[in-house]
Amino acid sequence: MKMGWTIKKLEEVVEFRRGLTYSKSDEASHSKNIVLRSNNVDLDTNSLNLSDLKYISDSIAIPENKKVVKGSLLICTANGSKNHLGKIAMIDANYGFAFGGFMGQVTPSNCIDSSYLFHVMTSPLYKKYISELSDGANINNLKFSDLGKYEIPVPPLPEQKRIVAILDEAFCAIAKAKANAEQNLKNAKELFESYLQSVFENKGDDWEEKTLGEIATVIGGYSFKSGDFLKEGKYQVIRMGNVRPNTIREFESPVYIESLEPSVLKRAQLLINDVIITQTGTKGKRDYGYTAIIEKENFLLNQRISAIRFNSDYLPRFFLYFSWTNRFKDQYFENEKGTVGQGNVGIGAITGAVVPYISLSAQTLVVQRLDALSIESQRLESIYQQKLTDLDELKKIILQKAFNGELNLDRVAV
Repeated sequence: MKMGWTIKKLEEVVEFRRGLTYSKSDEASHSKNIVLRSNNVDLDTNSLNLSDLKYISDSIAIPENKKVVKGSLLICTANGSKNHLGKIAMIDANYGFAFGGFMGQVTPSNCIDSSYLFHVMTSPLYKKYISELSDGANINNLKFSDLGKYEIPVPPLPEQKRIVAILDEAFCAIAKAKANAEQNLKNAKELFESYLQSVFENKGDDWEEKTLGEIATVIGGYSFKSGDFLKEGKYQVIRMGNVRPNTIREFESPVYIESLEPSVLKRAQLLINDVIITQTGTKGKRDYGYTAIIEKENFLLNQRISAIRFNSDYLPRFFLYFSWTNRFKDQYFENEKGTVGQGNVGIGAITGAVVPYISLSAQTLVVQRLDALSIESQRLESIYQQKLTDLDELKKIILQKAFNGELNLDRVAV
């Protein structure tokens, strides 16, 4: 520990306050009384999100100690569907808002700079500590008696302020670098997407149209019994959850079958260069219709997925690329049926889908161009994604050094 620094338990240097409890009958559509809840803590930025406010009756008098105070931290004390437990936001103004019963307020004493405390409580060590606090297997509740035991480094107040200034400058630079990397990542994806759409929209004079039924055989998935599935076996059954755009997720809850009757095997076994397409998802969401090409043996096709087996004069990859276009997706989902919650596209709609038809040599040229651009796009995406990962790691390293007293108080290079 750096000379002049001390280690304090959080409860020694802050005041904890619990939020306001109220009943459902106290809620109102609009009033002057506003109560902040866990959804008002932005999990990505650790800032207040005031877009979805809860109102309670004006007849309720809110005590001052149940209102947020500028310079304090709002903390989620109960877990929610988005893993809110322990998440915090800096209170940047005296809003006069109350904070609810599943929330708490952490107010620093005079020996702790509020921004310094904010950085302490967004550090990886704090997040690890919170993750280990639990009241049960299913419901997590954060007790102030537990939170108060968290130990934090406390340098002299002037040094806290210098650390905050350096962290703020470094994190601002990191945020700008991340924004640039994210934009470059988006541009790389959009470059390929734009070219893909243009290839199939700007057709040449030699382009014809045929239905899939004219150039391929469409095979529906087999209705395997889940009771027959094994953890290991010769054949892996490809189910809906195993298919994503251009990807067979072999290791996503894999199930197997060791042996089958020859007639069933012939009916269900996928062949190399088959293109499969998922047929069920959420109605109106277009979260299915995913296509992928089969590149290895011993896969079996499960129900609600179809396989498209092309004739020798049609390249599977040519169709694979076409299946990612808006033109194909629009006609595919025009045939969607089902209930409010679940949508389905039948095998007849797949067989009747209209696709472009050109000579084999022209198909080959299109595929080669799209393959090359896809490879380059993926290379760029990998570079920018790694940049984002590196920036996140850099932020963790800077925080670790800051609270170990190892931070250069003159400057941090990003």
